[in-house]
Amino acid sequence: MTTGVNILTEHQFTVDQRQLTCHVTGEGAPLVLVHGFPFDHSMWTPQIEALATNFQVIAPDLRGYGKSAINESDASKGVDMATYARDVAGLLDCLQVREPIILCGFSMGGYILWQLIKQSPERIRALILCDTRAAADSPEASAARLTMAKTITDTGVEPVVESLVPKLLAADTFAKHPEIVEQVSTMIRTASPPAIAASQRGMARREDVMAELANFDWPALVIAGREDAISSPAEMRGIAEQMPQAKFVEIAGAGHMTVLENPSAVNQEMLDFADSL
Repeated sequence: MTTGVNILTEHQFTVDQRQLTCHVTGEGAPLVLVHGFPFDHSMWTPQIEALATNFQVIAPDLRGYGKSAINESDASKGVDMATYARDVAGLLDCLQVREPIILCGFSMGGYILWQLIKQSPERIRALILCDTRAAADSPEASAARLTMAKTITDTGVEPVVESLVPKLLAADTFAKHPEIVEQVSTMIRTASPPAIAASQRGMARREDVMAELANFDWPALVIAGREDAISSPAEMRGIAEQMPQAKFVEIAGAGHMTVLENPSAVNQEMLDFADSL
């Protein structure tokens, strides 16, 4: 275990002809945090501070988010989950991370996690899945994503805030924690329209990995907010039940944004799991 203050260091590398940014702190076994849509690495701030006491924490900004670059063609064509996964792998190569990683993905980050373990299983030591899904979108959900991708350049991000925030947070969060509502809303407002369009087009066509879960034979922690309206506890429990070495945990007092709504519970579960490996 390291002692003292861990400083978050920003690194910028060129991966696939784009400048991508990641943030690193702590020492020990590498633990990679892949953020969700439409956020950046800062959504992991409570986890970074907690986990860096025991691990080298690596938190990328996916292309178009935070300080990572995106091309116009990414927005118009979309970015597949497999492409984001290759970006994360490229950042790990730039950081010269050689040993297997504990890989954690939240929501869209979980979709990317599935692709990274399929592309590079040798990189993986263990998995943490936070409020995500293994199933593909329904036709209706896919169509809604494509509509947002098409209109966001004209409408700006405010309609995204208005439509998304109510789905992300538990009722008690809205009632008792306006600071979390504002934090989540602000993070969405700072996201770039091209990045949102690229992600929505990519998620709309993501593959279904439900039939492959039994093959993902790594120690895994599966976390769901008790009031998650996007990736329900029942759905995530089902994911855990199909994975050979998975443990399911339900987080009280949280909707989809478990990592911000009840960070102390999430942090303890992550630390207990990662320390047990």
